[in-house]
Amino acid sequence: MRRLLVFVAAGLIAALPSRVPVESIDDFIDSEMRVSGVPGLAYAAVADGRTTSVGVRGVARRGDDRKITPDTPFLTGSITKSFTALAVMQLVEADKLNVDAEVSHYLDGFSGQPSGAVTIRQLLSHTSGFSTLQGNAPHTDISERPDELARRVDRLADVVPVHPPGERWEYSNTNYQILGRLVEVVSGQQYQDYVALNILKPIGMTHSFVADGEVHESMATGHRPWFGTKISLPDNRTERGTAPQGGIVASAGDLALYLRMMMNGENDVLSAEGKAQMMRPAGETSPFYGLGWFVDPADGRVWHSGTSPGFESIATMIPGRRTGVVVLVNGGSGMGFGETSHLRDGITAAAIGLDYGDEGSRWPRKALFIALVLLPVSYLLSMMWAWVHRAELRAKTGRLGWFSLLFPLLTTAVAAWVILSLMPSLLGSPLGTIRQFQPDVGLALLTSAVTGVLWAGFRLAVARISGHPPPRLSRN
Repeated sequence: MRRLLVFVAAGLIAALPSRVPVESIDDFIDSEMRVSGVPGLAYAAVADGRTTSVGVRGVARRGDDRKITPDTPFLTGSITKSFTALAVMQLVEADKLNVDAEVSHYLDGFSGQPSGAVTIRQLLSHTSGFSTLQGNAPHTDISERPDELARRVDRLADVVPVHPPGERWEYSNTNYQILGRLVEVVSGQQYQDYVALNILKPIGMTHSFVADGEVHESMATGHRPWFGTKISLPDNRTERGTAPQGGIVASAGDLALYLRMMMNGENDVLSAEGKAQMMRPAGETSPFYGLGWFVDPADGRVWHSGTSPGFESIATMIPGRRTGVVVLVNGGSGMGFGETSHLRDGITAAAIGLDYGDEGSRWPRKALFIALVLLPVSYLLSMMWAWVHRAELRAKTGRLGWFSLLFPLLTTAVAAWVILSLMPSLLGSPLGTIRQFQPDVGLALLTSAVTGVLWAGFRLAVARISGHPPPRLSRN
């Protein structure tokens, strides 16, 4: 799921024929917010080393009257990876880390393991060999104890990378979980404490914090898609174990300060050269990703999107022009219905003067979603039909008749395997993770797989009631 969303965002933000005029940005937001269904939004633009505009819309939680403000914190998702990379680079510049050393040099649990030969640079640039699917594996034993990250990374030491380290690029949350634990071991501080003291505080991000497993009433509440609408998460609980990959909670105003720091060309929380290195391609195997940032050498754009259950975000910079923008929404995208990509990318384009065209018709995705929703209904109606016409089914005898009864069972079993196993693998996200981000899609996939097999089995059971056994094959 994360890989799919990353590349969709990359394609949509690319330069296209038309432009959203800057003067119409308010009208654009008002219109597209209705289409996307997000309850709240905040954005901030940067130019020439200062914050030039901050805009907000909507509410922190649907059904509540608490308005979004420039200081309302949102879960930023994978924009967090740039913070983790910055923390690692700080330790490198403090001579506490060697970016080309193997991870086993610092984390004892990786010694003698297949993943122990992965280097810090390979983790930073997503060339470690860990896959998107490995990085999106759901966790069912979350404790939110102070050692939650350590426990998760200890288990990762036994995971064998899908590809040999350094041979190919593949986005994986696993890389940044390991890096977060590396920050803890080398600094002697909890990841949350290190980032707060060494990044957030020096930059002046006073309305931001790191996910710590607690409920924070001050932050916006996430909303997930649910059959054409959006439903709120039960509370504002954050997750400690995923903090290094997606746990920075920040306001639009604070993230504008962060972008300003990244583009100021000064030695402050990191050297100017260290920042520049983060925003350059990491190597031949990683031509479009630096250290914690996506990069486009063709137009000098540096960016990262973020997707967490109930939240989506994007931060974009053009360091050569010292311009940037961040957009935060407290609503996750549905499939065709309630997507937020056009909203976020349109604001980005308008705020910093990028060309941007409409993403095209959403109807193909809407049609797919509608089909997934209607498929279980059609199976249930077919079961009713099979019961009403049970006499006809019982009359099916002989090899041809039994084949017509058994073949659907085989095909629906294969379809269930495609839906429950193959499709999540191709998307890089297990079904459990899909259900966290898009619970309506997850439910539609699961019910389609189950009801298909039930329908085929029901037809077969109705036919067998007749007492006609399936024909035996002759041994002659």
